[in-house]
Amino acid sequence: MESNFVDYVKIYCRSGKGGRGSMHLKHIKYNPNAGPDGGDGGKGGSVILRGNHNFWTLLHLKYQRHVKAEHGGNGGKDKCHGTDGKDAYIDVPCGTVVYDAETGKYVCDVTYDGQEVVLLKGGRGGLGNFQFRSATNQAPRFAQPGEPMQEMTVILELKLLADVGLVGFPNAGKSTLLSALSNARPKIANYPFTTMEPSLGIVGYREGKSFVMADIPGIIEGASEGRGLGLRFLRHIERNSLLLFMVPGDTDDIKKEYEILLNELQQFNPEMLDKQRVLAVTKCDLLDEELIDMLRDTLPDDLPVVFISAVTGYGLNDLKDILWAELNSESNKLKGITAEDTLVHRDKDMQRFTEELRAEGEDEILYVEEEEDDDIEELEDYELEDIED
Repeated sequence: MESNFVDYVKIYCRSGKGGRGSMHLKHIKYNPNAGPDGGDGGKGGSVILRGNHNFWTLLHLKYQRHVKAEHGGNGGKDKCHGTDGKDAYIDVPCGTVVYDAETGKYVCDVTYDGQEVVLLKGGRGGLGNFQFRSATNQAPRFAQPGEPMQEMTVILELKLLADVGLVGFPNAGKSTLLSALSNARPKIANYPFTTMEPSLGIVGYREGKSFVMADIPGIIEGASEGRGLGLRFLRHIERNSLLLFMVPGDTDDIKKEYEILLNELQQFNPEMLDKQRVLAVTKCDLLDEELIDMLRDTLPDDLPVVFISAVTGYGLNDLKDILWAELNSESNKLKGITAEDTLVHRDKDMQRFTEELRAEGEDEILYVEEEEDDDIEELEDYELEDIED
Protein backbone atom coordinates (compact mmCIF):
# COMPACT_ATOMS: atom_id res chain seq x y z
CA MET A 1 0.00 0.00 0.00
CA GLU A 2 1.43 3.37 -1.04
CA SER A 3 2.07 5.76 1.83
CA ASN A 4 0.49 9.20 1.94
CA PHE A 5 3.56 10.61 3.66
CA VAL A 6 5.69 12.18 0.92
CA ASP A 7 8.78 14.13 1.98
CA TYR A 8 10.71 14.12 -1.34
CA VAL A 9 9.40 15.71 -4.54
CA LYS A 10 11.27 16.57 -7.73
CA ILE A 11 9.56 19.14 -9.95
CA TYR A 12 10.33 21.31 -12.96
CA CYS A 13 9.72 25.04 -12.49
CA ARG A 14 9.65 27.76 -15.14
CA SER A 15 8.99 31.48 -14.78
CA GLY A 16 7.34 33.57 -17.49
CA LYS A 17 9.30 35.54 -20.06
CA GLY A 18 8.74 39.24 -20.51
CA GLY A 19 6.58 40.44 -23.38
CA ARG A 20 8.27 42.24 -26.23
CA GLY A 21 7.84 45.95 -26.77
CA SER A 22 5.82 47.13 -29.74
CA MET A 23 7.48 48.77 -32.74
CA HIS A 24 4.61 50.83 -34.12
CA LEU A 25 4.46 54.10 -36.04
CA LYS A 26 1.22 56.04 -35.98
CA HIS A 27 -0.18 57.52 -39.20
CA ILE A 28 -3.34 59.63 -39.02
CA LYS A 29 -5.18 61.93 -41.41
CA TYR A 30 -3.54 65.33 -41.84
CA ASN A 31 -0.59 64.07 -39.78
CA PRO A 32 1.10 61.21 -41.61
CA ASN A 33 4.12 61.37 -39.32
CA ALA A 34 2.46 61.18 -35.90
CA GLY A 35 5.46 59.39 -34.51
CA PRO A 36 6.09 56.24 -32.54
CA ASP A 37 3.47 54.90 -30.15
CA GLY A 38 4.57 51.33 -29.44
CA GLY A 39 3.82 50.23 -25.88
CA ASP A 40 5.98 48.27 -23.43
CA GLY A 41 5.70 44.53 -22.91
CA GLY A 42 4.35 43.09 -19.67
CA LYS A 43 6.56 41.32 -17.16
CA GLY A 44 6.51 37.56 -16.89
CA GLY A 45 5.11 35.76 -13.87
CA SER A 46 7.37 34.48 -11.10
CA VAL A 47 7.42 31.09 -9.39
CA ILE A 48 6.86 31.66 -5.67
CA LEU A 49 7.02 29.24 -2.74
CA ARG A 50 4.46 29.91 -0.02
CA GLY A 51 4.34 28.34 3.44
CA ASN A 52 0.96 26.80 4.30
CA HIS A 53 0.28 25.24 7.71
CA ASN A 54 -2.64 23.27 6.25
CA PHE A 55 -0.19 20.91 4.54
CA TRP A 56 2.04 18.50 6.43
CA THR A 57 3.40 16.44 3.51
CA LEU A 58 4.31 17.08 -0.14
CA LEU A 59 1.70 14.63 -1.41
CA HIS A 60 -0.21 17.35 -3.28
CA LEU A 61 2.89 17.99 -5.43
CA LYS A 62 3.69 14.36 -6.18
CA TYR A 63 1.67 14.36 -9.40
CA GLN A 64 2.17 18.03 -10.25
CA ARG A 65 5.59 17.75 -11.84
CA HIS A 66 5.52 20.99 -13.88
CA VAL A 67 4.92 24.44 -12.42
CA LYS A 68 4.86 27.23 -15.00
CA ALA A 69 4.13 30.92 -14.61
CA GLU A 70 2.44 32.89 -17.40
CA HIS A 71 4.40 34.84 -20.00
CA GLY A 72 4.04 38.60 -20.20
CA GLY A 73 1.88 40.04 -22.97
CA ASN A 74 3.37 41.97 -25.87
CA GLY A 75 3.04 45.74 -26.06
CA GLY A 76 0.54 47.26 -28.49
CA LYS A 77 -0.13 50.38 -30.49
CA ASP A 78 -1.37 53.60 -28.88
CA LYS A 79 1.21 53.01 -26.12
CA CYS A 80 -0.77 50.04 -24.78
CA HIS A 81 1.17 48.14 -22.11
CA GLY A 82 1.25 44.36 -22.34
CA THR A 83 -0.48 42.34 -19.62
CA ASP A 84 1.67 41.05 -16.76
CA GLY A 85 1.89 37.27 -16.48
CA LYS A 86 0.30 35.65 -13.44
CA ASP A 87 2.63 34.33 -10.76
CA ALA A 88 2.64 30.59 -10.04
CA TYR A 89 2.41 29.81 -6.32
CA ILE A 90 3.61 26.54 -4.83
CA ASP A 91 2.07 25.89 -1.41
CA VAL A 92 4.40 23.83 0.76
CA PRO A 93 4.39 22.71 4.41
CA CYS A 94 6.42 24.75 6.87
CA GLY A 95 9.92 23.29 7.10
CA THR A 96 10.37 22.63 3.37
CA VAL A 97 13.92 22.98 2.01
CA VAL A 98 14.70 23.45 -1.69
CA TYR A 99 17.77 22.12 -3.52
CA ASP A 100 18.89 22.41 -7.14
CA ALA A 101 18.32 18.96 -8.64
CA GLU A 102 21.25 19.30 -11.04
CA THR A 103 23.99 20.36 -8.61
CA GLY A 104 22.58 19.56 -5.15
CA LYS A 105 23.13 23.17 -4.02
CA TYR A 106 20.90 24.57 -1.30
CA VAL A 107 18.50 27.18 -2.72
CA CYS A 108 16.11 28.32 0.03
CA ASP A 109 13.73 27.13 2.74
CA VAL A 110 10.25 27.98 4.00
CA THR A 111 9.87 27.97 7.78
CA TYR A 112 6.61 29.70 8.75
CA ASP A 113 3.02 30.02 7.57
CA GLY A 114 2.47 32.71 4.96
CA GLN A 115 6.17 33.11 4.14
CA GLU A 116 6.76 33.75 0.44
CA VAL A 117 10.07 33.06 -1.30
CA VAL A 118 10.62 33.93 -4.97
CA LEU A 119 12.16 30.81 -6.48
CA LEU A 120 12.35 32.01 -10.11
CA LYS A 121 11.83 35.64 -11.09
CA GLY A 122 9.82 36.47 -14.18
CA GLY A 123 11.46 38.34 -17.05
CA ARG A 124 10.97 42.08 -17.45
CA GLY A 125 9.00 43.33 -20.42
CA GLY A 126 10.78 45.01 -23.31
CA LEU A 127 10.42 48.73 -24.02
CA GLY A 128 8.35 49.88 -26.97
CA ASN A 129 9.73 52.25 -29.58
CA PHE A 130 7.88 55.15 -27.91
CA GLN A 131 10.48 54.98 -25.12
CA PHE A 132 13.36 55.45 -27.56
CA ARG A 133 12.20 58.66 -29.24
CA SER A 134 14.60 61.59 -29.09
CA ALA A 135 15.35 64.86 -30.85
CA THR A 136 17.75 63.14 -33.19
CA ASN A 137 15.68 59.95 -33.67
CA GLN A 138 12.06 60.95 -33.79
CA ALA A 139 10.80 57.74 -35.39
CA PRO A 140 12.76 54.82 -33.91
CA ARG A 141 12.13 51.63 -35.85
CA PHE A 142 13.16 49.21 -33.12
CA ALA A 143 11.89 47.91 -29.79
CA GLN A 144 13.27 45.74 -27.03
CA PRO A 145 12.48 42.04 -26.70
CA GLY A 146 11.40 40.84 -23.27
CA GLU A 147 13.80 39.19 -20.86
CA PRO A 148 13.94 35.41 -21.20
CA MET A 149 12.31 33.02 -18.75
CA GLN A 150 14.18 31.14 -16.04
CA GLU A 151 13.84 27.41 -15.47
CA MET A 152 15.12 24.98 -12.89
CA THR A 153 14.47 21.45 -11.74
CA VAL A 154 14.31 21.46 -7.95
CA ILE A 155 14.08 18.98 -5.11
CA LEU A 156 11.62 19.85 -2.34
CA GLU A 157 12.58 18.14 0.91
CA LEU A 158 10.42 18.28 4.01
CA LYS A 159 11.92 18.61 7.49
CA LEU A 160 9.20 18.30 10.10
CA LEU A 161 8.80 21.09 12.63
CA ALA A 162 8.24 19.85 16.19
CA ASP A 163 9.16 20.79 19.74
CA VAL A 164 10.37 17.34 20.82
CA GLY A 165 11.97 14.71 18.59
CA LEU A 166 12.15 11.05 19.67
CA VAL A 167 15.52 9.40 19.03
CA GLY A 168 16.17 5.71 19.64
CA PHE A 169 16.94 2.28 18.27
CA PRO A 170 14.15 0.18 16.72
CA ASN A 171 11.69 -1.21 19.30
CA ALA A 172 12.73 1.34 21.92
CA GLY A 173 9.07 2.25 22.56
CA LYS A 174 8.94 5.54 20.66
CA SER A 175 5.61 4.91 18.93
CA THR A 176 4.10 3.51 22.13
CA LEU A 177 5.11 6.66 24.02
CA LEU A 178 3.66 8.92 21.33
CA SER A 179 0.35 7.04 21.39
CA ALA A 180 0.25 7.19 25.22
CA LEU A 181 0.91 10.96 25.39
CA SER A 182 -1.16 12.11 22.42
CA ASN A 183 -4.03 11.11 20.16
CA ALA A 184 -1.64 9.98 17.42
CA ARG A 185 -1.97 6.32 16.48
CA PRO A 186 1.27 5.17 14.86
CA LYS A 187 1.72 1.53 13.98
CA ILE A 188 2.95 -0.54 16.95
CA ALA A 189 4.31 -4.10 16.77
CA ASN A 190 6.97 -6.28 18.39
CA TYR A 191 9.41 -6.31 15.49
CA PRO A 192 12.06 -3.77 14.36
CA PHE A 193 11.31 -0.92 11.96
CA THR A 194 7.58 -0.99 12.59
CA THR A 195 7.58 2.78 12.03
CA MET A 196 8.36 3.46 8.38
CA GLU A 197 7.38 7.13 8.29
CA PRO A 198 7.46 10.01 10.80
CA SER A 199 4.43 10.76 12.95
CA LEU A 200 3.43 13.93 14.80
CA GLY A 201 1.38 14.16 17.96
CA ILE A 202 0.22 17.04 20.17
CA VAL A 203 0.98 16.34 23.82
CA GLY A 204 -1.41 17.99 26.27
CA TYR A 205 0.00 19.62 29.39
CA ARG A 206 -1.43 21.44 32.38
CA GLU A 207 -3.79 24.44 32.01
CA GLY A 208 -4.45 23.80 28.32
CA LYS A 209 -0.79 24.02 27.32
CA SER A 210 0.65 21.66 24.75
CA PHE A 211 3.70 20.87 22.64
CA VAL A 212 4.36 18.87 19.46
CA MET A 213 6.24 15.56 19.54
CA ALA A 214 7.73 13.84 16.47
CA ASP A 215 8.39 10.10 16.16
CA ILE A 216 10.84 9.04 13.46
CA PRO A 217 11.86 5.53 12.37
CA GLY A 218 14.48 3.84 14.51
CA ILE A 219 18.19 4.53 14.10
CA ILE A 220 20.82 1.79 14.07
CA GLU A 221 24.58 2.00 14.40
CA GLY A 222 25.97 3.09 11.02
CA ALA A 223 22.83 5.01 10.00
CA SER A 224 25.02 8.00 9.08
CA GLU A 225 26.70 5.70 6.53
CA GLY A 226 23.39 4.61 5.00
CA ARG A 227 22.62 1.47 7.03
CA GLY A 228 19.08 0.61 7.98
CA LEU A 229 16.80 3.39 6.80
CA GLY A 230 19.91 5.57 6.60
CA LEU A 231 19.81 9.34 6.73
CA ARG A 232 16.42 9.76 5.13
CA PHE A 233 14.51 10.44 8.36
CA LEU A 234 17.28 11.98 10.47
CA ARG A 235 16.63 15.35 8.85
CA HIS A 236 13.16 15.43 10.44
CA ILE A 237 14.70 16.11 13.86
CA GLU A 238 17.10 18.83 12.66
CA ARG A 239 14.55 21.55 13.41
CA ASN A 240 13.30 20.15 16.72
CA SER A 241 13.94 22.23 19.82
CA LEU A 242 14.63 19.25 22.10
CA LEU A 243 15.78 15.67 21.54
CA LEU A 244 14.36 12.89 23.72
CA PHE A 245 16.68 9.89 23.63
CA MET A 246 14.90 6.62 24.42
CA VAL A 247 16.73 3.47 25.55
CA PRO A 248 14.91 0.35 26.86
CA GLY A 249 15.52 -0.52 30.49
CA ASP A 250 16.38 -4.14 29.64
CA THR A 251 19.39 -3.06 27.55
CA ASP A 252 22.77 -4.44 28.65
CA ASP A 253 24.48 -1.03 28.62
CA ILE A 254 22.14 1.98 28.54
CA LYS A 255 24.96 4.55 28.53
CA LYS A 256 26.68 2.87 25.58
CA GLU A 257 23.51 2.85 23.47
CA TYR A 258 22.95 6.51 24.28
CA GLU A 259 26.50 7.33 23.15
CA ILE A 260 25.99 5.38 19.90
CA LEU A 261 22.85 7.39 19.14
CA LEU A 262 24.66 10.62 19.98
CA ASN A 263 27.53 9.70 17.70
CA GLU A 264 25.19 8.98 14.76
CA LEU A 265 23.63 12.42 15.14
CA GLN A 266 27.06 14.01 15.30
CA GLN A 267 28.12 12.24 12.11
CA PHE A 268 24.94 13.42 10.38
CA ASN A 269 25.03 17.05 11.56
CA PRO A 270 27.32 18.27 14.39
CA GLU A 271 24.96 21.19 15.10
CA MET A 272 22.39 18.75 16.49
CA LEU A 273 24.57 18.24 19.57
CA ASP A 274 23.83 21.85 20.57
CA LYS A 275 20.16 21.02 21.14
CA GLN A 276 18.67 20.37 24.58
CA ARG A 277 18.64 16.63 25.39
CA VAL A 278 16.69 14.39 27.76
CA LEU A 279 17.24 10.66 28.31
CA ALA A 280 14.22 8.43 28.94
CA VAL A 281 14.73 4.83 30.09
CA THR A 282 11.69 2.97 28.72
CA LYS A 283 9.92 -0.31 29.51
CA CYS A 284 10.45 0.18 33.26
CA ASP A 285 7.48 -2.08 33.97
CA LEU A 286 10.06 -4.86 33.50
CA LEU A 287 12.24 -3.43 36.31
CA ASP A 288 11.80 -3.22 40.07
CA GLU A 289 12.66 -0.20 42.23
CA GLU A 290 15.92 -1.72 43.45
CA LEU A 291 17.19 -2.26 39.91
CA ILE A 292 16.12 1.26 38.88
CA ASP A 293 18.17 2.72 41.76
CA MET A 294 21.19 0.68 40.67
CA LEU A 295 20.86 1.87 37.06
CA ARG A 296 20.79 5.54 38.06
CA ASP A 297 24.46 5.39 39.07
CA THR A 298 25.50 4.12 35.62
CA LEU A 299 23.69 6.74 33.52
CA PRO A 300 25.12 9.98 32.08
CA ASP A 301 25.02 12.91 34.48
CA ASP A 302 25.13 15.74 31.91
CA LEU A 303 21.41 15.62 31.04
CA PRO A 304 18.05 14.97 32.76
CA VAL A 305 17.15 11.27 33.09
CA VAL A 306 13.66 9.87 33.66
CA PHE A 307 12.40 6.27 33.99
CA ILE A 308 9.08 5.63 32.24
CA SER A 309 6.69 2.94 31.09
CA ALA A 310 4.28 3.93 28.34
CA VAL A 311 2.21 0.78 28.95
CA THR A 312 1.50 1.35 32.65
CA GLY A 313 1.88 5.15 32.63
CA TYR A 314 4.76 5.03 35.13
CA GLY A 315 6.79 8.28 35.07
CA LEU A 316 4.87 9.91 32.20
CA ASN A 317 3.82 12.93 34.25
CA ASP A 318 7.41 13.43 35.39
CA LEU A 319 8.53 13.17 31.76
CA LYS A 320 6.08 15.86 30.64
CA ASP A 321 7.22 18.12 33.49
CA ILE A 322 10.86 17.73 32.47
CA LEU A 323 10.14 18.26 28.77
CA TRP A 324 8.08 21.38 29.46
CA ALA A 325 10.75 22.78 31.75
CA GLU A 326 13.50 22.17 29.19
CA LEU A 327 11.45 23.61 26.33
CA ASN A 328 10.84 26.80 28.31
CA SER A 329 14.30 27.16 29.80
CA GLU A 330 16.12 30.42 29.08
CA SER A 331 18.90 28.67 27.16
CA ASN A 332 16.41 26.92 24.89
CA LYS A 333 14.49 30.14 24.24
CA LEU A 334 17.71 31.88 23.25
CA LYS A 335 18.53 29.07 20.83
CA GLY A 336 15.01 29.23 19.41
CA ILE A 337 15.37 32.96 18.68
CA THR A 338 18.59 32.47 16.75
CA ALA A 339 17.82 29.04 15.23
CA GLU A 340 16.28 30.42 12.04
CA ASP A 341 19.39 32.48 11.26
CA THR A 342 22.01 29.95 12.33
CA LEU A 343 20.60 26.73 10.86
CA VAL A 344 22.97 25.73 8.07
CA HIS A 345 21.63 23.57 5.25
CA ARG A 346 24.43 21.57 3.68
CA ASP A 347 24.59 20.91 -0.05
CA LYS A 348 23.58 17.43 -1.16
CA ASP A 349 25.90 14.61 -2.15
CA MET A 350 24.28 14.07 -5.55
CA GLN A 351 25.39 10.46 -5.95
CA ARG A 352 23.74 9.36 -2.71
CA PHE A 353 20.85 11.76 -3.23
CA THR A 354 20.12 10.34 -6.70
CA GLU A 355 19.98 6.83 -5.25
CA GLU A 356 17.46 7.97 -2.63
CA LEU A 357 15.33 9.66 -5.28
CA ARG A 358 15.43 6.59 -7.49
CA ALA A 359 14.25 4.48 -4.56
CA GLU A 360 11.37 6.92 -4.08
CA GLY A 361 10.53 7.00 -7.80
CA GLU A 362 11.31 10.72 -7.95
CA ASP A 363 14.26 10.64 -10.37
CA GLU A 364 12.39 11.02 -13.64
CA ILE A 365 10.82 14.23 -14.93
CA LEU A 366 9.02 14.64 -18.23
CA TYR A 367 10.24 17.81 -19.88
CA VAL A 368 7.85 19.63 -22.17
CA GLU A 369 9.22 21.43 -25.20
CA GLU A 370 8.26 25.09 -25.32
CA GLU A 371 6.74 26.48 -28.49
CA GLU A 372 9.12 28.73 -30.35
CA ASP A 373 8.16 32.38 -30.24
CA ASP A 374 10.13 35.03 -32.07
CA ASP A 375 10.83 37.79 -29.58
CA ILE A 376 12.56 40.12 -32.06
CA GLU A 377 10.52 42.10 -34.52
CA GLU A 378 12.03 42.71 -37.91
CA LEU A 379 12.45 46.39 -38.73
CA GLU A 380 10.33 46.02 -41.88
CA ASP A 381 7.33 44.66 -39.95
CA TYR A 382 6.19 47.89 -38.34
CA GLU A 383 2.58 48.95 -38.85
CA LEU A 384 1.16 52.14 -40.34
CA GLU A 385 -2.31 52.98 -39.08
CA ASP A 386 -4.74 55.21 -40.90
CA ILE A 387 -7.27 57.00 -38.69
CA GLU A 388 -10.06 59.10 -40.08
CA ASP A 389 -11.13 62.23 -38.26
